Amino acid sequence: MSKTVVLPQSDSPSVVASVSFWQAFRFWLKLGFISFGGPAGQIAMMHQELVDNRRWISEGRFLHALNFCMVLPGPEAQQLATYIGWLLHKTWGGVIAGVLFILPSLVLLIALAWIYLVWGDVAVVAGIFYGIKPAVAAIVLQAAHRIGSRALKNGAYWAIAAAAFVAIFALNVPFPLIVLAAALVGFIGGRLAPTIFGKADAHRAQSHPGGAAIIDDTTPIPAHAIFSWRRTSRVLIAGMLLWLVPMAALTLMLGWAHPLTQMSWFFTKAALMTFGGAYAVLPYVYQGAVTHYGWLTAGQMMDGLALGESTPGPLIMVVTFVGFVGGYTKAVLGVDDVLLGG
Repeated sequence: MSKTVVLPQSDSPSVVASVSFWQAFRFWLKLGFISFGGPAGQIAMMHQELVDNRRWISEGRFLHALNFCMVLPGPEAQQLATYIGWLLHKTWGGVIAGVLFILPSLVLLIALAWIYLVWGDVAVVAGIFYGIKPAVAAIVLQAAHRIGSRALKNGAYWAIAAAAFVAIFALNVPFPLIVLAAALVGFIGGRLAPTIFGKADAHRAQSHPGGAAIIDDTTPIPAHAIFSWRRTSRVLIAGMLLWLVPMAALTLMLGWAHPLTQMSWFFTKAALMTFGGAYAVLPYVYQGAVTHYGWLTAGQMMDGLALGESTPGPLIMVVTFVGFVGGYTKAVLGVDDVLLGG
């Protein structure tokens, strides 16, 4: 827990020499409480804090990581936080960053779901959070301008950005397809017109007014980030066991038809289908939770979505509300108490 990331020697007096695990812990916890505005707002906040204010990571490394997170299933903002935490402090850094990013929203949604079941009125609760949204919108717009002015260096990049905007907002093209298409254009462009699609100027990383970043464009790759089949295999096996052991235990102890077992399997499938953001998988969650399993009503699902929209954390955390209400509806512990049932 005391490990730090040390920056190579630099002449810039504004460079932060290291970031401790405790510093990172406090930041990820803070981010979990203020991460309103969906992925755009969350990524904007991380960019402002990590790239501009704290200089923990450079613009190039940040955007490079974001590109990978965009094409993976799951909340891209949480994945980005996990990746940066891992770069800074290895496995435990990634675990802490990923967990703290969603922990406040998890606890908050469970508490709000309990309040909702007891009092049955979500409007007052949700209204508390809606006042934050205008401020979040301002942060998103500021970040879009800041990142765009640095990343869109010529007409070709502006054309790709415009095409992506039209594709996602006018044509409803799935987001992963847009990212893959842009990557393909960049790959072909790099071969045919390297002067246009080539790498950024070598001195670009030093042009930031805050000086060089701890994880800079020229910083050597950390030893733990170098690809290794052995390390990758261990991570895959550990991940599979973390899912398989509780899933098998629920099946053996409660049976396949038990609501908890069915919820575990259903949300596993939902997690693997979250390409293109939470809105792409919410119809699947609605169909399964409301129509097929009857864990909650259509009205309750809409109320849960309102809470998910107005609280910090990824929107997909609305499944916390679905699981809590479904657990109470099906009395998974065989009691009528709202808190225990959920």
